[in-house]
Amino acid sequence: MFQHNRTKNNNQIVRLWHNYVHENQTLKSLSYHYGISGRSIRKLLDSYNIRHTEVTIGKGVIVMDTSYFRRDFGVMVFRDHRCGMNIFWKYVDHETLAEYQSGIDYLLSKGWEIMGIVCDGKRGLFTAFGAIPVQMCQFHQVAIITRYITQKPKLQAGKEMKILSYKLKLSSRDEFTTMLKQWHEKWKDFLSEKTYTDDHKKWHYTHKRLRSAYRSIKTNLPYLFTYLEYPEIGMPNTTNSLEGIFSNLKTKLRIHSGIKAWRKKKIVDDILSK
Repeated sequence: MFQHNRTKNNNQIVRLWHNYVHENQTLKSLSYHYGISGRSIRKLLDSYNIRHTEVTIGKGVIVMDTSYFRRDFGVMVFRDHRCGMNIFWKYVDHETLAEYQSGIDYLLSKGWEIMGIVCDGKRGLFTAFGAIPVQMCQFHQVAIITRYITQKPKLQAGKEMKILSYKLKLSSRDEFTTMLKQWHEKWKDFLSEKTYTDDHKKWHYTHKRLRSAYRSIKTNLPYLFTYLEYPEIGMPNTTNSLEGIFSNLKTKLRIHSGIKAWRKKKIVDDILSK
């Protein structure tokens, strides 16, 4: 039962919020535990204040990515890889180049010295930040290839492409470039095969998804090994440090499904600020 003493009440609200967000308890279970109505629990949770910290001057590698909890409700996070802290995030309707640029510009305006950036393969990101070294997440690259050729490719060329993609994290730029060239040389005639309409007036490439997989990795190749070129700054080769955070956020919001957007943001703000 909640006490009327103000200090005690504040401490109890903090504990209530912790139970709700970090121990995955629902309104129903909290109502039963504390012996008060669900409406009262909601009012107490709404009264909890999230402490927002200002971005301070820093130096390091920024890992950035976006996750969606609904089609029009996403959070874009900028994380300091060295200290493992989420230093800035914002809510977005769409994951766009302009949103990433504005986030990086904001950090620079706050005095951040950005030594490198790790991101996914969104078009335009690699050349959007001037002289700052950019690493494409190798995990995202493998995921792109998998979307094209599937988890269990039937074609031999696809099977070999899958094996090749898994060698990204084990290879140097030169080693992987050589293997990719060898793959293409072996299968270039196969990739050029065409399928014609019955009247032979139109055609398309027979293995267009495999061609797309190859084109993707060839296009992104200049940015897949940046981390090896700057060993002194400790740049990672993936955005995986954010993937665990996004997974945790989705789990929390799934437990509390149906709540209003501003309440979702409050939960996300609290988790990202830890």
